[in-house]
Amino acid sequence: MVLGLGSCSSMSSASLSSRPQLHHHYNLSSKLANNNVKSSSCAVRRKTGGVAVVKAAAYSASSSMADHGNNKAVLGIVFKPFEEVKKELLSIPKMPHQSLARQGYSSHCEAALNAQINVEYNVSYVYHAMYAYFDRDNVALKGFAKYFKESSMEERQHAEIMMEYQNKRGGRVKLESMLMPFTEFDHAEKGDALNAMELALSLERLNNEKLLNLHKIATQNKDVQLADFIESEFLVGQVEDIKKISEYVAELRRLGKGHGVWHFDQMLLNGGVAA
Repeated sequence: MVLGLGSCSSMSSASLSSRPQLHHHYNLSSKLANNNVKSSSCAVRRKTGGVAVVKAAAYSASSSMADHGNNKAVLGIVFKPFEEVKKELLSIPKMPHQSLARQGYSSHCEAALNAQINVEYNVSYVYHAMYAYFDRDNVALKGFAKYFKESSMEERQHAEIMMEYQNKRGGRVKLESMLMPFTEFDHAEKGDALNAMELALSLERLNNEKLLNLHKIATQNKDVQLADFIESEFLVGQVEDIKKISEYVAELRRLGKGHGVWHFDQMLLNGGVAA
């Protein structure tokens, strides 16, 4: 009986000791099951999330394309290069005497620019005559001669710049005959220096009016490029020249015809430095 009890007690203790192991095994299996459930739910979330991201990206792309199309419709800007270039190909001249570079350049603008080229040459011609007068041995005002020679070269350079632009736009330069300028500039009351400088001021003011008229013609013909060319190359400098010559005339009027003219001449000869 003792042995039976002992065996019984040993069996019960063994069974009791095995219960925690069974409980541990159950907990482990339940944890694994829970992990599998969580991992599967995560996988489902990843899949559904990926689909959502793809759908969102597709919606964003489609909405941006729709907005881009709406912008084109609103702005009226639709660029179809292969269709639009056909029109340009047809507009390119086929005849050898026609300009290939000409585009949006009206005949009115071409004629007006040719007229201004001839104005510049005529002004240069008058300045050259003034240079020849003041360089005479019996006049001998070297400063005035230098000033008017430089002015003549400047006006000629303006004409050449306009000729280059005429060719650049596909126009044709047409030079006209020039009138013979004055050769004598002496004046009984004013003297030759003041008389010549007042004539120079009149020429610059007249030239400015011609340039403004050319700019007006460019604007009327909606030629933005020609208008910008006149503004950037000539109008600013023209106003500065008128201001400078106006000051010269005012100073010479104070000096009269006497010894002060020689000092003014020396100032022109030395580049603005008074003698």
